[in-house]
Amino acid sequence: MVLFRRKNKKQYIQPLKQKRKVRIAERYENVLRWFEMYMPAADTELEYSDPFQLIVAVILSAQCTDRRVNLITPALFEHFPDAKSMAIASHEEIFGLIKSCSYPNNKAKHLKGMAEMIVSRFGGKVPSTREELTMLPGVGRKTANVIASVVWNSPVIAVDTHVFRVARRLGLTPGAKSPLDVELKLTREISEELRPRAHHWLLLHGRYTCTARKPGCRECGLKPWCAWYASQTGK
Repeated sequence: MVLFRRKNKKQYIQPLKQKRKVRIAERYENVLRWFEMYMPAADTELEYSDPFQLIVAVILSAQCTDRRVNLITPALFEHFPDAKSMAIASHEEIFGLIKSCSYPNNKAKHLKGMAEMIVSRFGGKVPSTREELTMLPGVGRKTANVIASVVWNSPVIAVDTHVFRVARRLGLTPGAKSPLDVELKLTREISEELRPRAHHWLLLHGRYTCTARKPGCRECGLKPWCAWYASQTGK
């Protein structure tokens, strides 16, 4: 008589639970390759003609859509085309031209202070380094990275709410809990030549596909490498 050893329940279930774990390097490689193939020319959607206009537009874009900013800036730039003209403008004049954006009072204060410092400290020209840019009123690390990346093609990555969300969902920045954590992890893993575009890739993907409330997973080409999609579907 042959006795059969009774198998533990875990011996049956465990193999079913085992899934191939995607390595972080592999995830980056495939995600970046997909973006290069399907979004090769990603760039800012803010409309500007010089570094000063871009820094103004980026300051206005805080908690405000690029579409709204692009409606505001033509009249603003017509009145104040450079730092010198904005520096001598009154708070009320600037406020009147930007009042349809979010937090216009604070932004008018920041714009005037930024223009005054550019004139008094930097000879009327927008500085090129992140350290100098963050001296300007209304310019934090994210805004400074945007300016440095877009204008001077510096190898930095600006992390806004879209980049923060998408990077974490895709599984590119495991364990990251703050925008700075995400920035440092992305910077470490993404090559210098790709960093300026990588910011726009992640931002635009978050703006139009991987949205905050309703991610468009059905039409997303990044599903095979997305950690969030795998966690939601088991695929």
